Amino acid sequence: MITVLRQAPPEILAIFVTLIAALAALGWAMATLLYGPQARLRRRLARVMAGQARGAGLADAKAGRDLRRRSVQARLKTMERGETRERGYRLREQLSQAGLSLSLSAYLAGSAGLTLTVGAVTLLAGLGGLWALLAALIAGLGLPRLLLGLLARRRVGRFVGQMADAIDIVVRGLRSGLPLGECIAIIGREMADPLGGEFRAMMETQRLGMPLQDALARAVVRMPIAELRYFAIVIAIQQQTGGNLAETLAKLSEVLRARKRMRDKVQAYASEARSSAYIIGALPLVVILALGVMAPHYIAVLFTTPAGKALLFIGAMTEIAGLLVMRRMINFDI
Repeated sequence: MITVLRQAPPEILAIFVTLIAALAALGWAMATLLYGPQARLRRRLARVMAGQARGAGLADAKAGRDLRRRSVQARLKTMERGETRERGYRLREQLSQAGLSLSLSAYLAGSAGLTLTVGAVTLLAGLGGLWALLAALIAGLGLPRLLLGLLARRRVGRFVGQMADAIDIVVRGLRSGLPLGECIAIIGREMADPLGGEFRAMMETQRLGMPLQDALARAVVRMPIAELRYFAIVIAIQQQTGGNLAETLAKLSEVLRARKRMRDKVQAYASEARSSAYIIGALPLVVILALGVMAPHYIAVLFTTPAGKALLFIGAMTEIAGLLVMRRMINFDI
């Protein structure tokens, strides 16, 4: 094997090393997913729920209950500000919002493996180092983020659409005499994912001895959106100061429905700008394809000469930058 590698051309050797590195990165991602800290935490929680560590879990919850109650105001300020934006927080937030059980290290390792694999395949296809670099960057950096953002937006959209109905269920349950914990349990049992799954996770943490305020704070960390943060703040304040929780939540439901109506109206107004952005972004590709069919000799200069390749690379970079700018201009947060 060593002799064969010594006799191989440098290009083949580089591709071989790249593939080995990609496989190693993918293996590390799978190992992190299966045996990393999150996997150990899930197994630990499963043992606690099975009763194997119930005593320790309840003792820890009892020891920290007084401290948690004294820190309610600090938690509310944290929820109002949002979580600390440390390095990698945005990626962790998107992984949580997308409902993926991937750690940040596993995601980064998978992206690195995809980058190396696409670069090696592009080199094998004989497209040159410049195109291999461009394809590797797009596949390894752009494609995973695009897919992750799409999954997160879809899941968050479904969650926000269910939130007002869930609050109405809590309001009706409270007015009929049910305790708040039972109302949340009903939402977890009866409503579909993603909201039902988040509320079920909230009830599981409560069964481990954690107060409802802390369970809601953990839910806000997993799904850091304004609607859930408002709900958590209302519950936390009511449990400390008292008051008519049903009336407060009913007003919150009206506010959330008004926000949804405003969001839908803004999306309708922005649809024209979004269509224009799609057309402008697709126009260069359509022109290149049309010239490739009607006048191949004319467009071939971009692919066969060094100057043409450089211009094509610069054009691709500016096209991507323009698409990102237009995307920022037509996306509105309400």
